Amino acid sequence: MSFFKKLKDKLFKSSSKLEEGLEAIVAEGAEEEVEAQAATPEPQPEPTTKPEPIPEPEPEPEPEPIPAPEPESEPEPEPEPEPQPEIEPEPAPVPDPVELPPAAPEVQPAPPVEAPPAAPELPEPAPVELPEPAPVEIPSPSPSVSNEPLAERPGFLGRLFKRPAAPSAPRRVLDDAMLESLEELLIQSDMGVDTALRVAANLAEGRMGRKLSVPEIKDLLAGEVARIMEPVAKPMPLYKTKPQVVLVVGVNGSGKTTTIGKLASQFRAAGKKVVIAAGDTFRAAAVEQLQVWGERAGVPVMTAPEGSDPASLAFDAMTKAQAEGADLLMIDTAGRLQNRQDLMEELAKIVRVIRKKDPDAPHNTLLVLDATTGQNALSQVDIFRKIADVSGLVMTKLDGTAKGGVLVALADKFGLPIHAIGVGEQIDDLSPFDPEEFARALVGSDG
Repeated sequence: MSFFKKLKDKLFKSSSKLEEGLEAIVAEGAEEEVEAQAATPEPQPEPTTKPEPIPEPEPEPEPEPIPAPEPESEPEPEPEPEPQPEIEPEPAPVPDPVELPPAAPEVQPAPPVEAPPAAPELPEPAPVELPEPAPVEIPSPSPSVSNEPLAERPGFLGRLFKRPAAPSAPRRVLDDAMLESLEELLIQSDMGVDTALRVAANLAEGRMGRKLSVPEIKDLLAGEVARIMEPVAKPMPLYKTKPQVVLVVGVNGSGKTTTIGKLASQFRAAGKKVVIAAGDTFRAAAVEQLQVWGERAGVPVMTAPEGSDPASLAFDAMTKAQAEGADLLMIDTAGRLQNRQDLMEELAKIVRVIRKKDPDAPHNTLLVLDATTGQNALSQVDIFRKIADVSGLVMTKLDGTAKGGVLVALADKFGLPIHAIGVGEQIDDLSPFDPEEFARALVGSDG
């Protein structure tokens, strides 16, 4: 199953929410138009109260003109029998003996007909050169038959194959009221006020007064969302530095551990040597979970005793990764709320210690966001950027949210690269971010 298919199937109750909202907006406008048309009576050609015009008396059929009596033609005098000349009738002449035509020679069997001499003289036909058949003249068609090609003839077959199209989708004129409803719907999908207003305004540009259907609106919305997301759709960059240190941060329960396991599996499949450091030393379950993911991905996991200093573990992990020639070192961190100053300070300490080993480390700082947090993700990005210098985002749990539009708001406000999105717990449920697929899945478009 392609990731986009999985994305459409699992992503976003928000796509169905947006779709339902769009259908309701368009249907409402269509009903209003129908009611308005019903309220405005169609002009009747004649008021119904007007008495029906008295039909003019049909002119009495003029009596057929009595044909003028033809002048009675005087009856032609019967030809008077010509007076037979009183001539004695000559005796009937005895008929001469009927000379029968010379008796045809007794019908004897015709002598064998000699082949007409002309036959041999006929020119020998060219090698099987049959006379070209005269063009069959089709009798000129009757007025009801057309010589048009079948496809163009509006006859039985035309009616059969050109059945009336299914009723077209309901449409609504894009006016201020509809635009306002559309803005509210986008805000409810967690796009944020500023982004929702911008998307709606771009959609309406040049289209006010036009009738739009739900599929058309979805395609337009998908295009606007993809345009915003295009600049931030970037894979995580890889550098020649060994080890390339990837620090993974985020709030509690955002999906950091599973994201590390999935990324490690993908990098190893790409031929990279990966090491994982279980930096959440305060939660034993987190270490065990990471070890399970390490086994699935075939990647070693470094751990430390529970309650150890995570910054110390990060330093030791860097030393080991360098010694083993690892390409990537992925460091997990404990979940922390962005409003807990003490926990955020601890994260800053990890960054400082790593930089003692490599001034450019961490080379990537991935902030893992839970899509179900909605607009709270904006404040998380703001704080983590200041503490850990976040370089890219990974959005998880898009399969469990009705408000996936927050990713659009993040791209519009911060412009941080979005490296990957997750739509499930399986190891292959994390994929590079594709703006067009995401936009179509978000609005429920088949595009």
